Amino acid sequence: MRRRWLVVPGLLVAAAAYLAFWPSWVDPVAWTPARNPGWTGVFAPDSSTPSFERIPTGIGPEDVAVGPDGFLYTGLADDRIVRFTPEGSAMAEVAHTGGRPLGLGFDSDGRLIVADRDRGLLRVARDGEVALLTDRAGGTRIGFADDLDIDGNGVVWFSDMTTRWPDDIPMDCWEGSASGRLLTYDASTRETRVHTGGLQFPNGVALGPGGHYVLVGETFAARITRIWIDGPRAGEREPFLDALPGCVDNVSYNGRGLFWVALVGSRSAAFERLATRPFLRRVLTRVPGADVPHPLPWLRRGRYDGCVLAVDTSGTVRTSLHDPGGYGAITSVNEVGGVLFAGSIIQPAVARISLQGLEISLSNPGRAE
Repeated sequence: MRRRWLVVPGLLVAAAAYLAFWPSWVDPVAWTPARNPGWTGVFAPDSSTPSFERIPTGIGPEDVAVGPDGFLYTGLADDRIVRFTPEGSAMAEVAHTGGRPLGLGFDSDGRLIVADRDRGLLRVARDGEVALLTDRAGGTRIGFADDLDIDGNGVVWFSDMTTRWPDDIPMDCWEGSASGRLLTYDASTRETRVHTGGLQFPNGVALGPGGHYVLVGETFAARITRIWIDGPRAGEREPFLDALPGCVDNVSYNGRGLFWVALVGSRSAAFERLATRPFLRRVLTRVPGADVPHPLPWLRRGRYDGCVLAVDTSGTVRTSLHDPGGYGAITSVNEVGGVLFAGSIIQPAVARISLQGLEISLSNPGRAE
C-alpha cells in the first residue's frame, strides 16, 4: 500500500518536470502589447459610414490594385488573379500563381508584381505568364511574402512576415520571436536585400510622401512602425501609430496626405495576457489538448469584425469606416478615383466604398477624441 502512495507523488513530479523542462519545439519570447482602446472614440462604428457594396470575385480577395488599363486586380485563395472594372463588371481571369497571391502592385512598365505567400515575389506579364523574381533574402528563404509597394526607381519594398513558422501562423504569434523582415528587390540589379529585421509579423507596407520613409503594419502587435529610408535618420525606426483596437493588415497611401489602414479583426485579450509570460506559453505547448488562445479569436467564432482607418501623415486617426452589413476580416484598402476598394481573406467579394460626401479634414481630427 505504501508503494502505491509513493507512485502518485512520483508521477506528479515527473509530470511537472516534463511540463517545465522538457525540450519544446517553440522558443517563446516576452513582448509587451500596446494599450487596447477598444472600439471607442474614433474607432467606434458610426451610422454615417458609407455603404460597403459587394463586387463578387471568389473567396479571399486579399489585396486590390489598379492597373494601367484602368482595371482592378486581386488575388484569390485558389491561386487565381482576376481583374474587373471599378463598377464590378467584365470579371476575367488573368493568371494562376501556383501559390497564394497577396499584395499586388504595378511597376513603371505596367507589369503586375505579386507578393505570393508560398512562392515569394512574382511578376505577371500581360499574357498571364508568371515569373519568379526572388524567393530568398539574406541567405534565407522568404517564408511568407505579404504586402508590397514600389518606389519611383522601381524598387519593390515588401514584407516577409515570418522566417520561423510560415506554415503555422498562430504558432508564430504564440512564440512572438519577431522574425519578420522588410525586404527590397531592385529589378535593375536583381538584388534582394534585407532592409530591416526583427519585426513582429510585418504585414502592410506603404511608402510615405516623397519616399522618405516606409510604414510597416505589424499585425499582432497592433501597431504601425515608421522606418526612415533617407536623410539623417536613414535606417531608424519609430512608432507611427499604436494602441489600436484591431490587428493591422495592409496599408496604402493615397498621395494626398492620407494613409488607408485595414484592421483585419479585434485583438485577443486572452492571447495578449500571456505575452509577457514566455515560460507559461512554453509549458502550455506541452499540455496535450491545451486550448491555446488564438491571436485572432474571430476566426474561431465565425463572427468577423475589423474596419478601415483614415490616418494622416502625423499618425492621427481621422475616421474609421465599419460595414454594418458585416463585411469584416478586412485585409486591404486602396483608394481609386474617390472610391475605396477593400479586400478580405474571408469574404467572397471586394467591398466598394464611395467617399462622396465623406469629409475627412487633414486639419481637423473629425471624430478623434
